[in-house]
Amino acid sequence: MIRQHKKIMFRQKGFTLIEALVAFLILSVGMLGIASLQLISLKAGHTAELRTVAVIKAEEMFERIRNNPVVLDPTNPDAAGSTYISSNTDTGTSYGCKNAGAAVTMCSFAQIAQDDIYNWKADLLANMPGGTTASIDVVPKSPGPLPLATVTITINWKERNQEAQTMDNMSYSAAAHICDNTTC
Repeated sequence: MIRQHKKIMFRQKGFTLIEALVAFLILSVGMLGIASLQLISLKAGHTAELRTVAVIKAEEMFERIRNNPVVLDPTNPDAAGSTYISSNTDTGTSYGCKNAGAAVTMCSFAQIAQDDIYNWKADLLANMPGGTTASIDVVPKSPGPLPLATVTITINWKERNQEAQTMDNMSYSAAAHICDNTTC
C-alpha cells in the first residue's frame, strides 16, 4: 500500500507540457492586447499633438489680429479696404514688416495684415503635416453697442488612418469677437 502511494506521488510532480502551453497561450493573448493598446495610444497621442498645434496657431493669429484691429473696420480709411480674410489658397504677401535683425520696414495697416497672414501660414505649414490649409473669415460689426468683428479661423489637415489605409480629413475651427478699433 505504501509503495502504491509513492508511485502516485512520483507521477504528480511538476507541470505537464499541456499546462505550460496553455499558460503561454494566455500570456501571449494578453501581450498582444497590450501591444494593440500601445498602437492606439500612439495614434491618439499624435492626433492630440496636431490638434494642440492647431489650437496654438489659431490663438496666435487671433493675437496678430488684435494687434492690428484697424483693418477690421471697413469704414476706416487707413485700412484701405483690406481685412484679414484669407482663403485656403491665399498665402498672403511678405512685406518684411517684422523681420528680426533686418532694417525696419514701415508698413501700412493693410500690409501688416498681409504680412501677418504670410508669416502665420508659413509657420503653420512648417509645424503641421503636408497638405495643411487654413482660412480666416471676418464678419465686420456684429449688432450691439460695441464695434466687434467676428473672426473665424479654420485649420484643415490630413492624418493617416492605418486601419483603412486612407487619409482622414481633420479640422479645427475657432471664432472670436475682436474689437475693430482702439476704443473698445
